[in-house]
Amino acid sequence: MSQLNNSSSSTDEDVVVDLSKREQEGLVVAKSEARSVVSSQSISDHSPEEKGFRVVTSRDADVTLQFLRENDHLVEPITPEEERKLSRKVMWIVVGLTALINLLLYADKAVMSYAAIFTFFKDTGLTQNRYNNANTLFYAGYIIGQGNLYFIQKFPLSRVMLVMTSLWTIIIFLHCTLHNYQGVYALRFFLGFVESIAVPSLNTTMGQFLTPKEKSATAPVFYAACMGVTIPVGFIAYGVLNVTNPPIAGWKIFTIIIGGCTFLLTILIFFVYPSNPTDAVFLSTKERVWTIRRVQETTGSSIEQKTFKPYQAKEALKDPISWLFGAFFLLQQLANNLTYQQNLLFESLGNITNLDATLVSVASGGFAVVCAIIATTFLLYKKNYVGFSVAAWSSISFVGSIGAAALPWHNSIGLLAFVCLASPVFGIPWILMFSWNSQTCAGYTKKLTRNGIVMFWYGVSNLISPQLWRGKDAPRYIPAWIVQIVLSFFLAPSLAIVIWFILHRRNKQRLANLNSSKKHVGFIEADGERVETNVALLDLTDLENEEFIYPL
Repeated sequence: MSQLNNSSSSTDEDVVVDLSKREQEGLVVAKSEARSVVSSQSISDHSPEEKGFRVVTSRDADVTLQFLRENDHLVEPITPEEERKLSRKVMWIVVGLTALINLLLYADKAVMSYAAIFTFFKDTGLTQNRYNNANTLFYAGYIIGQGNLYFIQKFPLSRVMLVMTSLWTIIIFLHCTLHNYQGVYALRFFLGFVESIAVPSLNTTMGQFLTPKEKSATAPVFYAACMGVTIPVGFIAYGVLNVTNPPIAGWKIFTIIIGGCTFLLTILIFFVYPSNPTDAVFLSTKERVWTIRRVQETTGSSIEQKTFKPYQAKEALKDPISWLFGAFFLLQQLANNLTYQQNLLFESLGNITNLDATLVSVASGGFAVVCAIIATTFLLYKKNYVGFSVAAWSSISFVGSIGAAALPWHNSIGLLAFVCLASPVFGIPWILMFSWNSQTCAGYTKKLTRNGIVMFWYGVSNLISPQLWRGKDAPRYIPAWIVQIVLSFFLAPSLAIVIWFILHRRNKQRLANLNSSKKHVGFIEADGERVETNVALLDLTDLENEEFIYPL
């Protein structure tokens, strides 16, 4: 059945309309076999509001509305076989593209971490505390940059991504000019400012193309890109370390290589990155319509909306779920500096050369990728376990952190193993929660607002995180490990379980009260008439739309 055709028959109030006339008037039309089944009412007729239906103006509807007006009635329903093929195609392309961007995003973030194993500290005058300050300034820029979420709603997402990657390419190349720690501070601040909305943008794109089940299942693969960044970047660093008599400092060669990769990514984004399914160059018109239908039918929410709605922002701020997600990221990301600290920890253990450290980081990243694949496989076949998966994967980092804090310092191999256990895998709960945060929220403005809340507390946590690794606590850094054990790997996953139970209770109430006669139906007001359509096109919030069922 067409996306805009959710009724099997006309009611007494229905007016059978001529398709060509309605197309000329710019109204939404749909076709089933040889007749129109779009229900149209004039504003003076029986009010849909009186019957409990939702009505919005075309200005407040999903941006895909015009595309569906032109193409929806021309496309037949998708068959099960065609849907399987489309699902595989979309997942391979969209997840692959966003994961590649995510990988290079984290490669850019890790430039300073890997440069530390060269002569970067000596050449720029960095110390452990100044290094921490540079990471803190990165996230100061990150917090201020959350205002850039405005551009996601006001401009095509593909253009926003292009500008963003172009700017961060320039900033990465500018790292080669650094000669003092003040310059490091400045560039890290602006890199954080520019990259601040990269992950929300990528998450938005995946939500436009993937069903909730597909998005939950592929979330670990998406994050495997940044957890596994140590594999390609580690080998690049290993190769540069083996260059004899380089013409410039090794860390500059390393930075140029990473910047070059980011430049190539920018070119790819220019040609391929979509704003939404309506302009996806890798899909045919038929596949675009099918993609919109399946996403709207499974999520019950809009794909994209370019009008800022203050009431949705206010609802996001009042919804306790928003703040529970924010609290999770505040607590969990206190451990995030462990990713950057890892190579320095390896070096301080003794009897481990820089080459050894890069190879160990490669192995650590490989372990994280394997874990991400396991997490993906589980969620692909088991639904409603996201909260419990977050707790389960956090337990690995919990155990690794206890071991890293408790083992004797002379047991360098055991400490190395526990650091590798604690460091990379905590990224799986992070991306599961970030994806879940978006899926459990409907209404485009509300989603952006909640993302802003989450990324604000993510940034605040990362302002604090580098300061936990104080030079005076070296080499064991026991206070940092204790904070991570208690807050990041115990209390944070406990909040995920709390969120799961709250949303589970909401679902039980909604399913008990669901009125099947009104299921998926709403009205869009256009040119003085009201046209029946899928409720997903109305851009309602999850609290407005009583048919919205929260993914668990």
